Amino acid sequence: MTQRIEDYALIGDRESCALVGLNGSVDWLCWPRFDSDACFAALLGTRNNGCWRIWPADEDYKVTRRYREDTLILETTFETASGRATIIDFMARRNGHPELIRMVRGDAGQVAFKLDLALRFGYGAVTPWMARTDGGAHRAIAGPDMVVLRTPVGMTGDGWLLQSDFTVSQGETTPFTLTWAPSHEPLPAASSPRRALADTEAFWKHWTSQAAIDGPWAGAVMRSLITLKALTHAPTGGVVAAATTSLPEKIGGPRNWDYRYCWIRDATLTLLALMNAGYYDEAQAWRDWLLRAVAGSPQDMQIMYGVAGERRLIEWEAGWLPGYEGSTPVRIGNAASTQFQLDVYGELADSLHQARRGGLTGNEAAWSVERALTDHVCRVWRTPDDGIWEDRSDRKHYTFSKVMAWVTLDRAVQAVEHYGLPGDADRYRAVRDEIREDVIANGFDADHNTFVRSYGSQAVDASLLLLAELGFVAADDPRYIGTVEAIERDLLHGGFVHRYDTGEIDDGLNTTEGAFLVCTFWLVDAYVAIGRLDDAEALFERLLSIRNDLGLLAEEYDPVDQRQVGNFPQAFSHIGLINSAFNLTRARGENGHTIERG
Repeated sequence: MTQRIEDYALIGDRESCALVGLNGSVDWLCWPRFDSDACFAALLGTRNNGCWRIWPADEDYKVTRRYREDTLILETTFETASGRATIIDFMARRNGHPELIRMVRGDAGQVAFKLDLALRFGYGAVTPWMARTDGGAHRAIAGPDMVVLRTPVGMTGDGWLLQSDFTVSQGETTPFTLTWAPSHEPLPAASSPRRALADTEAFWKHWTSQAAIDGPWAGAVMRSLITLKALTHAPTGGVVAAATTSLPEKIGGPRNWDYRYCWIRDATLTLLALMNAGYYDEAQAWRDWLLRAVAGSPQDMQIMYGVAGERRLIEWEAGWLPGYEGSTPVRIGNAASTQFQLDVYGELADSLHQARRGGLTGNEAAWSVERALTDHVCRVWRTPDDGIWEDRSDRKHYTFSKVMAWVTLDRAVQAVEHYGLPGDADRYRAVRDEIREDVIANGFDADHNTFVRSYGSQAVDASLLLLAELGFVAADDPRYIGTVEAIERDLLHGGFVHRYDTGEIDDGLNTTEGAFLVCTFWLVDAYVAIGRLDDAEALFERLLSIRNDLGLLAEEYDPVDQRQVGNFPQAFSHIGLINSAFNLTRARGENGHTIERG
């Protein structure tokens, strides 16, 4: 039976990650990086596309799970008529090799388990050659990939599937270690699962102890911070948008995208989340990643990059995979990487501005990059673009895109006037004011007292909720309040906010989608800004209530089917949770150290 998206848990080693189902099956694993080919792809297909399941032989079992406090170590406990046992799942890196370690611990009585291990490289398309080594390990090789299984348990197999039946009694622990290495290298050395577990727990405990968070939602914030850390590529500092590709935004629909890349769109809100939580090293690593990724001509800047700043993210379809619950196509890569989105210049400029305000250590290249971007925006801001939501129809003059062009110039003015950086503040100010006049003239509907999605449209867009936070209008401006009310009226369905009305607007896909969770967090922030604190807190609690049992959020939520949809877990959703919690806590007068955008 297919697991619901919220039935999955995330484990990872901060360079790669896996999803573990409530049924004890690892259904998604990409090695050695977040965006590498999957060797377990059952999430988007069947067992034949690769998975690793451990489950009780007695199918009449009760299952509970949790993360060890303040860690990414998953414990799934199965209780049967004969006893109780726990699978401890985590990932580690040993001598540069990623490992997935599963330890089955007997807690009470005796529990008989079954194990299926089906390795499929190339997103479930390639069956590896499997053999047993002289040391008793099981090795699978295909092309550039080698995966080695080490365990004291006896295994049987028919060439494509390893299986085992084993029993654990109270006080016993049976380990399984799966290790990846390049196929041309020698067999990776064996490691100690117990030591790896202790080291992994020590790492997370040390990292979480550094958090500067308090208030009534500190627990939810901590889990979101751990998730954000798990989605951060440790060697480079890049933050991937999600752990998965092609989980549908509407079950059965074609809105299935690869989110295992780093979006410039997320830059500022990611930076604020990290700095407000006290994680300045991670914030600085993200700022530095941004500067490296966009280095070069501003006209060549992309909206997203690979985890190390790669630019070629060619989109193709894995036609052999049937998709999650039949949702096709399954896409690898992302064609939106070649789109022109005017807003990303403002996002980058604002992130560099917030880094200055937050006191991050200076980077000599930062202002040079920002000046070049600012000059480029002065030349191109009148050009229609594809918009923040990567519209795949005709380009338009999106209001939010123009506002972000205004942000680019506004932050440049502040850099010169408040931080003493060299630049032509008068020119920047003149272009900034020209953009503002253009937006007010063409992006505001005076008859309905609301800013609109694009010039000439009467529809609204959830991105307009950010206009006050960005400083384009004051929170008490009647035009902003009118915009919030219009979004409530037109985009708030079932208690959650949609990005825009996909039933009325042609975005090139002609299908509906779930409510975009970060947009609902933006409405929380808008309520805080305009003084509707009770509404803000009620909406925030509603958002918390739809997290899965481990505190994880996908990209979207379907309020009709009452289930999470879209890629999972989604960094942007957790960033929204973190920032809204800080905004609410500050507004309630319970925290005074946070950094506000603007």
